[in-house]
Amino acid sequence: MPASPRYRPAPLFATLGPEFADPVAAAGFPQLILRHRNNEWAARIGLDTLSPAEWLAHFGRFEPLSGNMAAPLAMRYHGHQFRTYNPNIGDGRGFLFAQVRDGAGRLLDLGTKGSGQTPYSRFGDGRLTLKGGVREVLAAAMLEARGVYTSKALSLIETGEALTRGDEPSPTRSSVLVRLSHSHIRFGSFQRLAYEQRPDLTLQLIEHVAEAYYPDLADAPDLPAALFGEIVEANALLAASWMAAGFVHGVLNTDNLNVTGESFDYGPWRFLPHVDPAFTAAYFDETGLYAYGRQAEAVSWALAQLGGAFLSAAPQEALEAALARFGPAYQAAIVARTLARLGLPTGRAKDDLAFVQALFDWLAETRAPFDQFFHDWIGADAARAAASPEAARYADAGFSPIREGLEARATGSAPAHPYFQRPRPVSLVIDEVEAVWAPIAARDDWSAFDAKLEEIAELAAAEQLGRHANVASEA
Repeated sequence: MPASPRYRPAPLFATLGPEFADPVAAAGFPQLILRHRNNEWAARIGLDTLSPAEWLAHFGRFEPLSGNMAAPLAMRYHGHQFRTYNPNIGDGRGFLFAQVRDGAGRLLDLGTKGSGQTPYSRFGDGRLTLKGGVREVLAAAMLEARGVYTSKALSLIETGEALTRGDEPSPTRSSVLVRLSHSHIRFGSFQRLAYEQRPDLTLQLIEHVAEAYYPDLADAPDLPAALFGEIVEANALLAASWMAAGFVHGVLNTDNLNVTGESFDYGPWRFLPHVDPAFTAAYFDETGLYAYGRQAEAVSWALAQLGGAFLSAAPQEALEAALARFGPAYQAAIVARTLARLGLPTGRAKDDLAFVQALFDWLAETRAPFDQFFHDWIGADAARAAASPEAARYADAGFSPIREGLEARATGSAPAHPYFQRPRPVSLVIDEVEAVWAPIAARDDWSAFDAKLEEIAELAAAEQLGRHANVASEA
């Protein structure tokens, strides 16, 4: 690999020792065809200098990166799955391949999905379908565009195997995904140590997480409780971000939530066509446990389980006080994230929380297109909304309280980006995902996939401009 000054290897997780993960080898794949390379994020971590052959060698055959981990590590963890404790899980089709630092100094993981069997695969084949990989690339890109703190899909490589699956037509094509993530340490990583009654290892992992991801806590008098409080607030922000983005993760088990509050692991996800608190993403979520309207409660419940795993390291009273930070943090974040999508500042009018609640109530009652509403009312520009395909909804008397709330917070007009001249926003509801996949499945035509990612990139640039306007208005 040609030297890049931006490439900063930092294989810290391996220094924890053998109690936290198991060395594994990647599967040998019969074919390697690059389907997606995230050049923007590759540049941010100094891997843009990899040649096409080197990219396949590192992210298809998993040859070690220079100065990084000598062997991949399958992480050990337990977790509550649909609120039933399962001690028989862990990295079953993925591993930690490398760790690097970005330009801001953040520690980032290069982790895999579909890289082969591990000691935790149980009866699985350790593989990822190509459709599953495509869906993860799309989900991560869209969430990043919407301002959600999310893992990034760095690489997707088709691997030439025929897989059998019960939830999609089989045999189906296979792939291996590499994610760039701000920590793969999950709530379930701590739950395993509590289950195995290892307070020594619990404290070691707490200290590692604080040093690696929350260095500002170095002088905290009660580090475990302080760290737990930061994790609580980070995940409250995550839950609020999903709600404002109209996103349903689908599987909020404690092994799918991590210590940095970063969204990751996109299986049966969905974006809302319209607000419906009962909307679920996973066909197997028969009780709606992880429905759109229950996501905040699901994350809070999972945090309570993490707090229980911290009991050997901190007093219960301190942990309960830290957990109590969830509600206020979530309320502040849902206000900030919702108004940010509208390009509006917080604190410009009274009762921001009441306004946001009234807005979501109106969206649910009228079933107005979710993304269309935010697109129409960016900057709270009434003239722009009057030209919308949905303008008749905004002329209805029932919309008057929302209009008044928008006007009270208005800052001018929509941000000056060509994207906002579109009559319809870029969206990613399930029908659009299937429309991207259909030509790939039928004739290996990736043009719709590439076009959707280009649209999402345009959205990202426009949304970033809107968020910057929001921050400037607050200043």
